[in-house]
Amino acid sequence: MLEYFINLDKELFLFLNGLNADWLDPVMFYITWKFFWIPFYTLLLWLFYKQYGWKTTLFILLLVIVLITMSDQLSGFLKKTTQRLRPSRDESLSDLVHLFEGKRGGGFSFVSSHAANSFALALFVIHLLGSKIKFIAPVMVTWAILKSYSRIYLGVHYPGDVIGGAILGILCAILIMQVWDYFYGNYFTNIRKEKIPIKYND
Repeated sequence: MLEYFINLDKELFLFLNGLNADWLDPVMFYITWKFFWIPFYTLLLWLFYKQYGWKTTLFILLLVIVLITMSDQLSGFLKKTTQRLRPSRDESLSDLVHLFEGKRGGGFSFVSSHAANSFALALFVIHLLGSKIKFIAPVMVTWAILKSYSRIYLGVHYPGDVIGGAILGILCAILIMQVWDYFYGNYFTNIRKEKIPIKYND
């Protein structure tokens, strides 16, 4: 059964990876390049500030750092544990994989750290801003999917790696969301209540 899913994963990878074009190669490279998204992250930080103020935004930033560190480290641990070779380093696929400028990535692939980090951040942002900014949910989901798909396009991850990474990222986000809900529902709410003047009846 496991071998069946592994073969299916490879076939799906070859199909998706084969949907390439010369003009799309640099596009996918920049989508997967973390520094390309600095303006996007800056915009998210500004949105947090506008909705929550700078003190709460600092707390949000701390939680984001913890979240990304958690998803990144756990995905790295799974890579070392499963030791599944990237498609770009699988000799049986070497003549079939489309790569960008020969970039093969690291040694192991399961799960995708890009997918884990992207879906973790996407879900956390939606949790905090989804009820306040209508367009944020489709934007974040689209961003996470594009980041994840770029790893398949560039030949460094199987679809199963991406799906596994997405699941891991979502689980990490759910955990951090619980931390946020606890502190925001208690500590930050109490601060806001203290600032509201008490009215006494004559």
